[in-house]
Amino acid sequence: MRRIGLAWQICIGLVLGIVVGAIFFENPKVAEILQPIGDIFIHLIKMIVIPIVISSIIVGVAGVGDIKKLGKLGGKTILYFEVVTTIAIVVGLLAANLFHPGTGVDKANLEKSDISSYVSTTEQTQHSGFVETFVHIVPTNVIQSMAQGDMLAIIFFSVLFGLGIAAIGEKGKPVLAFFQGTSEAMFAVTNMVMKFAPFGVFALIGITVSKFGIQSLIPLSKLVLTTYGTMAFFVIVILGIIAKWAGLNIFKFLKFLKDELLLSFSTASSETVLPRIMNKMEQIGCPKSITSFVIPTGYSFNLDGSTLYQALAAIFIAQMYGIDMSITQQLSLIFVLMITSKGIAGVPGVSFVVLLATLGSVGLPVEGLAFIAGIDRLLDMGRTAVNVVGNSLAAVVISKWEGQLGKKEAMQNTGYLNDEISKYS
Repeated sequence: MRRIGLAWQICIGLVLGIVVGAIFFENPKVAEILQPIGDIFIHLIKMIVIPIVISSIIVGVAGVGDIKKLGKLGGKTILYFEVVTTIAIVVGLLAANLFHPGTGVDKANLEKSDISSYVSTTEQTQHSGFVETFVHIVPTNVIQSMAQGDMLAIIFFSVLFGLGIAAIGEKGKPVLAFFQGTSEAMFAVTNMVMKFAPFGVFALIGITVSKFGIQSLIPLSKLVLTTYGTMAFFVIVILGIIAKWAGLNIFKFLKFLKDELLLSFSTASSETVLPRIMNKMEQIGCPKSITSFVIPTGYSFNLDGSTLYQALAAIFIAQMYGIDMSITQQLSLIFVLMITSKGIAGVPGVSFVVLLATLGSVGLPVEGLAFIAGIDRLLDMGRTAVNVVGNSLAAVVISKWEGQLGKKEAMQNTGYLNDEISKYS
């Protein structure tokens, strides 16, 4: 009997979760029963992410060995991230101005959610200006940074440690071999953890639907449709053009990532697929030294789906309150989002935190977020999937930019991926 693939298993878990959530809508016992299953899955993922990121970056950087090459790679990566996320912000603003999802929304018909849990987090992040964000990249205690999941600090330490191993030559080989073994072992652990994914997806989506119900979408359906439509446009057109430059067909690329996209969408967590997309990008010819640096860094600096949504949601709130934002104010919003959306990916409800930190600075009422908090989880699912596509493609783009995209290897592993792959055989 043919074994059911992971994508189908996740699909089954997703559908069953929606059915169970809809049947037991507003039944608190559903969350009591399913929450531990969802939590176990998320904990399993968090357990493996840090060891994989550390070992992969150390191995990759030690392989590069040259600090000048690494600096050049880092500069190109940050430049690419900034350009693409700025385009995402602009696309979000254009969509909001074109479709007016907030115009005519009756606030009286909307249920106001409690956003106090986000406010304290926002107050903490607001003191961190642009300079402080970079100061905090340097950890004072790397063990503490690992415990807190502070990805930028972990990346910084891992890069320096990798350079240190490369600098001591022969003496560093046993240390490098240890981290190579750790990396391979953790990818094997990832495969074990993924067997639990359908159960985690079932639990997490069941809780979401039972809590909010399908009817929660009706008053804000225009915002949901505009958000998902704009994200689809961004992936197919904007990322499609970038993928074409890199020699990829965006639809085949999405098909290649279908398991990871389905998993990240249904769990609303990009962490769940970080190890797998790193592995898959290596399969299509991206060198480990680039993949292990670009993808983890992208989790803080390249949140395309999140930045697009933040711009769209800000204009939605302005329209809901009847506030007409001038071009100058919207340009100011772009500038503020370019800064506030960087470096806080590990914060819970990151898009809400960024919006809370941003709205006041452009004269918009932060209370408006309370009206869309109830459907944030449903929008977060789409944002997360777009973030995963953007970060996966970034590894391919930087690899090509550096002239290190292995076309022959890509043909051997995923021959259907590239329409022009035969030219490189």
